[in-house]
Amino acid sequence: MSNQIKIVIDGQEIITERGKTIVEVARENNIFIPTLCFFEGAEKKANCRICTIKINNRMMTSCTTPVVDGMEIENNTPELNDIRKSIIELLFVSGNHFCPACEKSGNCELQALAYRYQMMVPRFPYWFPKKQIDASNKKIIKEQNRCIACKRCIKTIFDEKGRRYFAFKNRGQKLEVVLDQVMGKTMSDEIAKKAMENCPVGSILYRETGFEVPIGERKYENEPIGSNLKG
Repeated sequence: MSNQIKIVIDGQEIITERGKTIVEVARENNIFIPTLCFFEGAEKKANCRICTIKINNRMMTSCTTPVVDGMEIENNTPELNDIRKSIIELLFVSGNHFCPACEKSGNCELQALAYRYQMMVPRFPYWFPKKQIDASNKKIIKEQNRCIACKRCIKTIFDEKGRRYFAFKNRGQKLEVVLDQVMGKTMSDEIAKKAMENCPVGSILYRETGFEVPIGERKYENEPIGSNLKG
């Protein structure tokens, strides 16, 4: 049996291979599907749901759904884009995201998606939770007010033995991503910088480098997220 299959995304026919996910195929074909929790090479868990697409009138997450021969996918539609916008709004109101004062402003994927989907005043009431800032580590600062619980740090930051530096603590509204205090003491500069880079928001900050790149020269300030892709 041939490994090649044909799918359709927003009317565009694509020849691809079995075993890939929809978001992977989309990226290979320069089609934009927004993601936050997805990270290339890391375990896929569909935490944020912002990559939701529609197949046969069913909502599904494109980061965990494998392509199937003959699959017809809706991606760039007013309905789906409004769902994505509502997810962004929910993330903003469930944390204290004050972009002008954030070290990650201009490099933040959540902020960039808010601009792309033209978020103005969120349709949901602000929660304004009171969360602590953990500055106990010598390498990083963990700003819990900005965390969106995407799990990217949990999935991608580990030592040579595979032990993870970050983990979930508590449940429900008290859920937080925390740094293991013991492992944190041996965290290298390389790992600390990688943790900041992999975080899609400003929740993990490598000490004293937050404003290393001047405002106006940052990643999404001159090239909006997804501007080089279709959709």
